[in-house]
Parts: sequence; structure tokens; C-alpha cells
Amino acid sequence: MNSRLKDKTAIVTGAGSGIGRACAIALAREGAKVALVGRRKERLESVAREIGNSALVLAADVSIQQEIDRVVEQTVSDCGGLNVLVNSAGVLHVGTAEQITEAQWDETFDVNVRGVWLLSRAVLPHMRNAGGGSIINIASVLGINGARNRASYAASKGAVVLLTKCMAIDHGKEKIRVNAICSSFVETDLTAAVISKAPDPEQVRKERTAVHPIGRLGQPEDIAGLAVYLASDESSWVTGAALPVDGGYLAV
Repeated sequence: MNSRLKDKTAIVTGAGSGIGRACAIALAREGAKVALVGRRKERLESVAREIGNSALVLAADVSIQQEIDRVVEQTVSDCGGLNVLVNSAGVLHVGTAEQITEAQWDETFDVNVRGVWLLSRAVLPHMRNAGGGSIINIASVLGINGARNRASYAASKGAVVLLTKCMAIDHGKEKIRVNAICSSFVETDLTAAVISKAPDPEQVRKERTAVHPIGRLGQPEDIAGLAVYLASDESSWVTGAALPVDGGYLAV
């Protein structure tokens, strides 16, 4: 174990798989106590076994205020404070504005935007008590650029990027930093489901890879390294940023 995040406590949502899981493991490896949050308890418990005694398992739905309150209160009670929040929980529905259903639109914004807002708001008093903190939102390059068949997803991630900037402005004087990581196509359960539903999954994979100059799709660990930096004091002058980690996708 390293010590870049020694004495820090972090909440990580979507921690059962993908980017959230990788971030939680990386934060714990650097010395942080980590509260693992997600809807699937068995997935969280598996991650907790990888991390060890510094992990707290808290199954919850981040779109529900009462469950968020429980997560924050239990984390602070068990760990003695709160310094870092990684908002990684997310959903992805494929379709144009015409094709997306109302239920899909509502779920996308409930999880991807409402959950980020509610949890970020809930941690603010505790970060003030700690003398500052770091909120890290997992956004997307599609919060910066649009794409075909991503009407609800891109709109939600665009909202996350601007919420990030607004909170950074509002809370900078309190030494609470807020940043967004804008990832491109990262291989997770979420993106695997999208590929598997395509008429020709292998062709879709080739097309997705081809738009990244670095020549491969992303891995969750590619995102986790930046999350550790943003959680640490090394990034004490970084706030309000939408930082691409995208294999060069936005450079094309």
C-alpha cells in the first residue's frame, strides 16, 4: 500500500464494476478508506474482498435521497469523516431523441445527473468540516462532443460537466474541488452490453477502436489513475476541469 491518500475517506458510487470498481481499488491502494456504493450488494462485497479491511459495503440507489443520506451518514460514522467523492454510477440507453422512451430518458437523468447532484450536495457539509475535499465526476467525451444515437446519454453527461463547473465556482473558497473525468469508450459491463446488442459486434468493436488514435479501447484502470491524482493533494490547484482520458478521441 502507498500513502498518497493516507487519512482520507472516499465514497465511490458504481463501485461494483467497471470504472467505479477500478477507482475504488486504486484509491484504497493509495491508503484511502473507501465506501463502496452500488445497487448490487454481491458485486460490492466481491470488490471489498479485493480491497480488504479498509472497504465499507453500502448497497444503495443513488437516485433516492433517503438512501444517499444513509450512505453519507454511515460513511462518516464508521470512518470518522469524508474527503473524497467519486460519482461513477451511470446508465446508458442507445437511441436518437425520437427513439429514446420517456422511461429511458428519466432513468438516464435520475442516475447520471440527479444522483450526482444529490450525493454531491449531501457531502458538502462533511467536506467543509474536514477543511476541504475533492468531488470527482465520471462524465464522458460525449459531455463535450455529440454522437449518433446517444441523445439522452450525451445530454446527461453534458449536464454533469456544467454541474461540475458550477460547483467548482461555488465551493472553491471552501477548498472543495470539483472536477470531471471525460472518458471515451472504456471496456466495462455497460459498454459490453451495447456492443453485444449490435447486429455485428465485432465490426462495432473495430469501428470504436479505429476512432482512438492510440489504437485501443480504454480500460477502467486508465481512468482510475487520474481519479487518484484528483483525490490527492497533488491536484490542490485543479478545479472546474473537464479532463479527457480518451485515447486521443477528441483530437481527431
